[in-house]
Amino acid sequence: MSIAIADESATLPIDWQQTDLYRFFARVFGPPTHECFQFMTGHLTPRALADLWKYLGGEGESPEFLWFATYDLYEAAYISLFDVGVPEPPVPLFESAHDKSHPAQEIALEATYFYEVLGLKSDPARAVPDYLITQLEFMATVSFTQEKTIDEANSASLARVKTEFLERHLLNWLPAASRKLNGTGAPGFPVLMEMLLQFLRNEQSCGPRSE
Repeated sequence: MSIAIADESATLPIDWQQTDLYRFFARVFGPPTHECFQFMTGHLTPRALADLWKYLGGEGESPEFLWFATYDLYEAAYISLFDVGVPEPPVPLFESAHDKSHPAQEIALEATYFYEVLGLKSDPARAVPDYLITQLEFMATVSFTQEKTIDEANSASLARVKTEFLERHLLNWLPAASRKLNGTGAPGFPVLMEMLLQFLRNEQSCGPRSE
């Protein structure tokens, strides 16, 4: 079940157990929208995120969540953190910007092989294969397909795809991105990244082990 980030009366309190967290994080780390800003500035949002931290099994109290006072500040911070910089942004949302042990083309090609398992293709006009949002949307599709399948063998195969993609891609680079993001001192985004990592590690621990 996906979550629509709209007015807080429609989204809060949130049943995180019934929420597609892959799509939730894809939205909050996606390009700025007024819809996302409205959700993040809702007066009940800090409580909802504290509930999410608890649901994810995060250690200790939920990290303090602060957001931007205006949409313009939110948009400017997003651009300066993730989109613009010399020679690159402080925290690019691309795997190849953080994993220097493999050529960027190789990383993109392997991600594409995973997408093709479900007959999916990334649109080069919108995003490259190693973009965070593309990877999260892929995981959302795998999870949804696995939930709907009634074939046990197919379900087990999809579970392996999830685990391998987490290990080889998302969890291969997001810890480094999180460390860089924490170093920026930016509001909001470091906490969201910490929650995303906690979620992905939970997903990894629930899946089958790679050979």
